[in-house]
Amino acid sequence: MLESVVLNEGLSDAVDMLWLVVAGALVFFMQAGFAFLESGMTRAKNTVNVIMKNYCDMCFGAIAFWVLGYGLMFGANHTGWLGTSAFALHGVPESQYGHLFFQMMFAATSATIVSGAIAERTRFSAYIVGSVGITAVIYPVFGAWAWGGLQGGQGWLKQMGFIDFAGSTVVHAIGGWAALAALLSVGPRLGRFGPDGQPRQILGHNLTLVAMGAFILWIGWFGFNAGSTLSASVSLGKVALNTHLGGAAGALGALGAMAMMRRKRMMTSTLNGSIAGLVSVTAGCHVMEPAFAILAGLVGGALSVFAAPLLERWRIDDVVGAVSVHVVGGVWGTLAAGLFRSGDLFNLNQLGVQALGSLVAFVWGFGASMLMYWVINRVVPLRASTLDEQRGLDFSEHHELGYPEFQHDAVHRGKRHG
Repeated sequence: MLESVVLNEGLSDAVDMLWLVVAGALVFFMQAGFAFLESGMTRAKNTVNVIMKNYCDMCFGAIAFWVLGYGLMFGANHTGWLGTSAFALHGVPESQYGHLFFQMMFAATSATIVSGAIAERTRFSAYIVGSVGITAVIYPVFGAWAWGGLQGGQGWLKQMGFIDFAGSTVVHAIGGWAALAALLSVGPRLGRFGPDGQPRQILGHNLTLVAMGAFILWIGWFGFNAGSTLSASVSLGKVALNTHLGGAAGALGALGAMAMMRRKRMMTSTLNGSIAGLVSVTAGCHVMEPAFAILAGLVGGALSVFAAPLLERWRIDDVVGAVSVHVVGGVWGTLAAGLFRSGDLFNLNQLGVQALGSLVAFVWGFGASMLMYWVINRVVPLRASTLDEQRGLDFSEHHELGYPEFQHDAVHRGKRHG
């Protein structure tokens, strides 16, 4: 009888680990989604640069998170502020490695949000330094406050009852605030705004890639949210359903907002609306009933459309709409988790805790990122030269072209290829 119980427990643990690894692989696949979406939203001359940033921030970030970030975030946290163990994790029970693998993907997702926002005018080396800073310090520190305590103790926000199941704030808002800091530090692209401050459209080169990227992100989100259960339990169904409904409602919310603004039904805004809807249910997908998941996604998608022109009015050149999707969706989603908690709807005390967490994320995420990019800019200039920006960062940074058959002239202007 005892042997049967032990065998069943062992099988259950193995199934849980299998699901965690599969979910982590789905979150890893989101990196491809970001790469496709961002490269499609930029001009052909910067395609390779965008792919390189998404590919390499995953590589650099994995090592940085293993060395430092995971320990700060999930190590023993008896003060409520920072983890003090589990750095460069090795020689521990094998069950702990799966959690590190899964959380490593979350860290890379938060960092890569910056990539698309500041595309087409940022030096590759400076971007990678910033990405490592986010993965190793900025993201894990806030994560320690909201999620920390796996090895003992609890983060101070977690102790207050802060709800953020899969990272509307921890992952998306922190990444979005870092993107806003980067945008203010690097400035708009050449020609994006006229002398009178009026915005000029710079169109992406391949909207098919954008759509493919959005589909991949949506698929990956099932691992992102459902994987955050950390076990193969029956709760997966509700989390996955709410995730899907939130994304679908986000697209509808975006379409509704465009109709209210009497704008054409743009595909790019619709896709961003669905991503904002997914962000909006990420915090509370485990505690919301489906109707409220739809409401959260609907509002998040609409807000992403309303926020985009405000950024343009402030001369902020966000190439992919990262701030309007991840900051706006992240803040709203975090508040929605407090408002729409099943069995405890519209609890003002919980809403206050959620608002405090969102405010702290802004102060830390934006403030620390501004300081980091200021330091980076003093050492490695963030902004590419005017000539390199005009020629395209594919050639100037990487000596490669995404579409050589159609970019022959670029190879023979200025530097020699290779």
